Amino acid sequence: MLKPTMALVAALLAFATSAHAQSWPAGQPIKVIIPFTAGSATDVIARTVFEQVGSQIGQSFVIDNRVGASGTIGANAVAKADPDGYTLLVNSSSHTITPSTFSNLPYDTEKDFAAVIPLANLANVLVVSPAKYKSVKDLVEAARAKPGVLNYGTAGSGSASHVNAERFLLAANAKAQHVPFKGAPEALREIVADRIDFYFTPLAPARGLINDGKLAAIAVSSSSRSKALPNVPTTIESGIPNSEYDFWIGLFAPAKTPAPILERLHKEIAAALANPGVQEKLTKLGADPMPMSAADFRALIGKEIKSNAELVKAAGIKPN
Repeated sequence: MLKPTMALVAALLAFATSAHAQSWPAGQPIKVIIPFTAGSATDVIARTVFEQVGSQIGQSFVIDNRVGASGTIGANAVAKADPDGYTLLVNSSSHTITPSTFSNLPYDTEKDFAAVIPLANLANVLVVSPAKYKSVKDLVEAARAKPGVLNYGTAGSGSASHVNAERFLLAANAKAQHVPFKGAPEALREIVADRIDFYFTPLAPARGLINDGKLAAIAVSSSSRSKALPNVPTTIESGIPNSEYDFWIGLFAPAKTPAPILERLHKEIAAALANPGVQEKLTKLGADPMPMSAADFRALIGKEIKSNAELVKAAGIKPN
């Protein structure tokens, strides 16, 4: 009996992979791993988008919150998953920070993931206790008067909220103590209780507290004002040059996921993001559109990994 040649084996494998990709999804639930807590901006945005995608393709998406280590536990699970389109990752811009804040990541941020499509761009909101600070000027003056005495919350060491705060402090020539939390809900509770002085949070988990007057939104960190908070100035408008920081949420898949699956995912999510009902929900969450091709999204990832490495070094953030 003739043994199959390596070329034949490769051809058969390629054919099987192509057939699998063309039949995706085939009656199997698709797991979406979110490396942050339920109720976080990443979680809420993902659930909003994939509810619509599920209805479009007639397939269920199961949200799996894998919390810990600034999102690296959940990201690692996807990096090591079978590249079959049934395990996906929705991560925030923290994804491009962890290469600089973790000395021994169990995956390669650029090589082990396929960047599929951004879901949204959100303005991080600088929130404080209404009884304590009325403006960015008040907060900065207090921080400068007592260097290192004020504290700020984050969604974990090396998270986007951490780097956002450090960029702000560097630009403001001020110092404050970092207090990491498991996620946004925990940090927000501490702000409301007046045990934490400030926090740069995505609007989604904080909006109800802001509307109820339990938190004051004194600035947004984005380069332009948020459509959801048109009366809240940017940190730059508040007198802190070079303090802008943009926060995004996007979809990733294991690196070797077949191109037809990645293309289908991009197409279906783009359609979901164009749905008027989804757009209305995202607008209420403070999310702005971020239309991008997969290639442009990959380029953004590479660019941010480099720029965040420079920022982490300048801020003196020590790798975990």
